[in-house]
Amino acid sequence: MRTRIKICGITRETDGMAAAGAGADAIGLVFYPPSPRFLEPERARAIRDALPPFVSTVALFVNPPAAQVHDVLREVRPSALQFHGEETPQFCAQFGLPWIKAVRVKSGAGAGSGTGAGLLEYLRPFSGAAGWLFDSHVAEYGGVGERFDWALIPAERFRPVVLSGGLAPENVAEAVRQVRPWGVDVSSGVESAKGIKDAAKIAAFIAEVRNADA
Repeated sequence: MRTRIKICGITRETDGMAAAGAGADAIGLVFYPPSPRFLEPERARAIRDALPPFVSTVALFVNPPAAQVHDVLREVRPSALQFHGEETPQFCAQFGLPWIKAVRVKSGAGAGSGTGAGLLEYLRPFSGAAGWLFDSHVAEYGGVGERFDWALIPAERFRPVVLSGGLAPENVAEAVRQVRPWGVDVSSGVESAKGIKDAAKIAAFIAEVRNADA
């Protein structure tokens, strides 16, 4: 199976083109205002318009009001949505697009953390998602370059798994071989500064994923 690749936190047309040219399947556009990678819809639309055919755009949100999502749908027309907060399954499903639910993985007991059983308990209500994304549990939402223990990802997978959190060219091949996810999602691991992607790192990241696939 070919592991799908998403380059998230794109803020410039040149970075979107670099991701597409290196072979990325999708780019991520962040609509979470505290993030250094936050985009207004008009900027996101310009990035989307610069992309070649067959590269998907994924709009990322953290606990958004429904009105914000509708604004992005109208202005940007993304291919899919990605929710990283405490959104309910009903909230995620109301917009008429495929959606991905992220869970932030941490050690310890309780739903949404620790053991595979706890993660499955948290995610089971989100069975309508196109996929489940596993990310690191840190104070800041997304793009901080911190990995988690991949062994905590459940062996039972009722939805396609996307692996995120601290991935970089140096460790993504190991991650793919160990987890065998449907896809991988990277942001800070291919940056030269927050929100500024490095074309050489993107190319190296994608090459390492392909090496692991082979």
